[in-house]
Amino acid sequence: MTRTMITRYPSHPLLLHNPSPLASLTLPPQHSPNVRAFSLPKTLSCHLSPSHNTPSSNSTTLLTKIHSKPLHFALSGALSLCLLFGGAEIAEAAKAGVNKPELLPKEFTTVIDVAGFLSDGQEKRLAQEISALEKDTGYKLRVLAQNYPDTPGLAVKDFWHVDDSTVVFVADPTFGNILNFNVGASVDLDIPRSFWSRLAGKYGNIFYWREKGEDASIESAVIAISNCLREPVGPNNCSEVK
Repeated sequence: MTRTMITRYPSHPLLLHNPSPLASLTLPPQHSPNVRAFSLPKTLSCHLSPSHNTPSSNSTTLLTKIHSKPLHFALSGALSLCLLFGGAEIAEAAKAGVNKPELLPKEFTTVIDVAGFLSDGQEKRLAQEISALEKDTGYKLRVLAQNYPDTPGLAVKDFWHVDDSTVVFVADPTFGNILNFNVGASVDLDIPRSFWSRLAGKYGNIFYWREKGEDASIESAVIAISNCLREPVGPNNCSEVK
């Protein structure tokens, strides 16, 4: 069975590196004393900062259990399995995984807006941009706008046929920064990881979307992603968010 490697780029500041063959997320050095790590073979390795009140023994035990299981693509609201916070919080987050296929549209679309952030015209324009991007580059961009826990969650994986060439962009203001990204392995190889954090910092911060609107953040992010994915792969590709 083919496994898809998904890397999640959350909106809070992270320093990213890539110890092949696993994708990895790690916190800045000043947080390193509180870092816990777990790896998921052939899928994802995440370096997480657990709650300061969580006993390390509980975290270690639970992370060991997670280590032995393949990663299931998860969108529990804006969160994927990469964003779980130590100890009991990991267990609760796992239990809370959202899977509501009834919130999916009846017909296929690359833009799902269950939160009502976008007008019909905006959805149509974004879908056209995404279609042209996929035709020109082969990259598949998918947009899910939601307010957790009102989300189809796990159900989008099969609906969108998520694979290594897919970027799932989850727009959810619940956690402050509205921009969250789940990046397929093939895309992750071509696009600098700093791009996603810079994109979230520019168009996803709470000041931007509160002033401009959630729709403006979403539209700006889609255009920036499209521009980036169209650039030739090289040492300086996607160096600007535009």
